[in-house]
Amino acid sequence: MSSSMGISEAVKTYVQTVGAREHDALAECRAETAGDPRRIMQISPEQGAFMQVFATAIRARRALEVGVFTGYSSTAVALALKAMHGDRAELVACDISRSYADRAHVYWRAAGVEQIVATRIGPATQSLEALLDEGQAESFDMMFIDADKTGYDSYYELGLRLVRPGGAILIDNMLWNGTVADESDQSADTVALRALARKIHDDERVVMTLATIGDGLSVVVKR
Repeated sequence: MSSSMGISEAVKTYVQTVGAREHDALAECRAETAGDPRRIMQISPEQGAFMQVFATAIRARRALEVGVFTGYSSTAVALALKAMHGDRAELVACDISRSYADRAHVYWRAAGVEQIVATRIGPATQSLEALLDEGQAESFDMMFIDADKTGYDSYYELGLRLVRPGGAILIDNMLWNGTVADESDQSADTVALRALARKIHDDERVVMTLATIGDGLSVVVKR
């Protein structure tokens, strides 16, 4: 499970105790994913709570996610969407892995949000381009990107076409455990994240910040 860098275990426990209201389905997802060898891919409870608060603040009704993993983030956001809009809410969850989507579906059902979640299985660029082809440009209020890092730039560009003006794109792992600040690290993922951060900084199409939540969360609002 990802957690904010530089925070002690005691502070992390405190934040997760008083700073997040974790639905039973989310707690179950977190506990069961703890045994997964790729558990670091799961966001923390406090990041999930931040995303719920953010979705609520912008009154998001339609959300888009790229990279489902075991379903923590999609479940968290779907709960917020449904609390505001009932069955009119919608979350489109994109993942290349059918097995991950099937695992996530267990928690969507447990949280009572399965009816508002639609999955798109396959390469994310194809799924996002399909949404555009279907006439869904500027129809989403919020997007979360948490998938293969070298694909982030493409997902960001497609996301800007899918999110409405005033809508937001949240991008995970933008600090990449601090390696982005080490110019000697020229690995493909690090280089891709570093380049995207600089691009977003200079992008006049958006208002932006890079928050030190979890492993670094870029928060981008489309002008």
